[in-house]
Amino acid sequence: MTVRSASRKIFDFGLLRRVFTYAAPYKKQFFFSITLAIVLAVVSPVRPWLIQVTVDKYIRSGLANLVIVITLIQIGLLLVETALRFSFSFITAWLGQTVVKDLRITVYKKVIHLNLSQFDKTPIGTLTTRTINDIEAVNDIFSEGLISIIADLLSIIAILGVMFFTDWKLTLVCMAVLPVLLIVTWWFKESVNVSFQKVRNAVAQLNAFAQEHITGMAVVQAFAAEDREYDKFKRINKEHRNANIRAIFAYSVFFPFVEIIMAVSMGLMIWWSARDALQGEATLGIMIAFILYLNLLFRPLRMIADKFNVLQMGMVASERIFKVLDNPDYIVREGEHAPAQIKGKVEFKSVWFAYHKDNYVLKDISFAIRPGETLAIVGHTGSGKTSIISLINRLYQIQKGAILIDDVNIDQYKLDILRSKIGVVLQDVFLFSGSIQDNVTLRNDSISRNEVIKAAKLIGMHDFIMQLPGGYDYNVMERGSTLSLGQRQLLSFIRALLYDPSVLILDEATSSVDTQSEQLIQHAIDTLIEGRTSIVIAHRLSTIRKADKIIVLDKGEVKETGTHAELLEINGFYARLHEMQFTRTGAR
Repeated sequence: MTVRSASRKIFDFGLLRRVFTYAAPYKKQFFFSITLAIVLAVVSPVRPWLIQVTVDKYIRSGLANLVIVITLIQIGLLLVETALRFSFSFITAWLGQTVVKDLRITVYKKVIHLNLSQFDKTPIGTLTTRTINDIEAVNDIFSEGLISIIADLLSIIAILGVMFFTDWKLTLVCMAVLPVLLIVTWWFKESVNVSFQKVRNAVAQLNAFAQEHITGMAVVQAFAAEDREYDKFKRINKEHRNANIRAIFAYSVFFPFVEIIMAVSMGLMIWWSARDALQGEATLGIMIAFILYLNLLFRPLRMIADKFNVLQMGMVASERIFKVLDNPDYIVREGEHAPAQIKGKVEFKSVWFAYHKDNYVLKDISFAIRPGETLAIVGHTGSGKTSIISLINRLYQIQKGAILIDDVNIDQYKLDILRSKIGVVLQDVFLFSGSIQDNVTLRNDSISRNEVIKAAKLIGMHDFIMQLPGGYDYNVMERGSTLSLGQRQLLSFIRALLYDPSVLILDEATSSVDTQSEQLIQHAIDTLIEGRTSIVIAHRLSTIRKADKIIVLDKGEVKETGTHAELLEINGFYARLHEMQFTRTGAR
């Protein structure tokens, strides 16, 4: 988005109206804040007017008792105005934070239901910025933006109205500097707008870069790339600093210049008042009142350009947020089929799938697995093995063909029901920061500690877990960094067993572990697949000899299908893979 287009977004009343739909549940608070703004606008010029009356009528007439009464009224009015301003500030801030809370929940709900393809092409740091930083900017629309601007404009109108009513000639003299103020304010608004745009883009880049490189720190350090990545970070950080400095420069010029304009206005007022006073047309009370009026007038004038920028940036942030909310690439929960149990029959019928347009990674894939059978999928890297298992639980949507479970198209299933019946153990196990209990249950309170212990014993992990500090309450840290790859893999088996799936998917579960861990994992696999339909992807062909059926993939196509013995006998793709692997390892 260009800065020019961003500048025009402030006039997008449709976008502004959509933002305010999130305030609809809190319309009482919203209208109350508008009412307070009107009351404050009316109250603002009252105290200077009372001072004018006090000086011109009561002090000059020596009415000391009335002076005391007016002073007490002013004190009471000041307390009332203070209470009103507190209420206005609190309610607008409360409204902003409440809308932010609701909007952030809405955005996060949308994010977790986006298709995985969105996460393939969108940096996680960018989505983090949308969910955290950009939504926080929406808060400013309410607390420092539109409502506050309305309050300031009402206050300016009320003060100018009283000034013109009191002495229209003196008011015009004081406002002679207004054209200069408008020009300076416009320059300030545009300068800060450009800077804020660059700051927000730099923040998104910083978040994306930091998220990616801190997560991949092991790779950075392993390849001694710290200095190069450090230099990249410094460049991004410098852009962020420079954008902020440009904004700071605009503020540093604008506010002192406004003070100078205010001083000039005050000087003009004193000059004109002194001139009138010599002719007997001006009074001391009017002069004092106008000094107070000008102070009250320039206070919102100083801030309104800044608040306009805040509103503008909130609108830009809102547009980015709504782009996430309007993203059509999300998981459609269109099915209604919700069986209590599934038998586990899985069938692919002429399935074609591409991550990008017509660049198919799976081409006319067909196979069937009967309930309780084990299917193994083998093939070179990039042959489409992982793509197949990603399609079964609808992580991606196919372009052609059909995938059936128990003779029902998976699109007809309720997504939650479908996925609850499919257990997945991936090669790259993701563990969240938290206890072992939380990780294997995924914080499902319906799964008891006894059930977790029973599953851990079946997998053969109970003794190891009990040796950890805290046992099942041991904190595995982010991504399970305190555990070995094999230990993380075994925890994922416990996770799968606890959810008791009818269909089990194992994605190269033993490809990156040592022999001892492989033996434990093979025991866990045997425990898991018993009585379940299983789909196993493995580089180590020794782990799939017992499979009921093996399909061999090459460049997204099924080349061979059969048992281990049958495939060796036809001496094709599988036989060559088998020969290469066992010749390399020296196994028989």
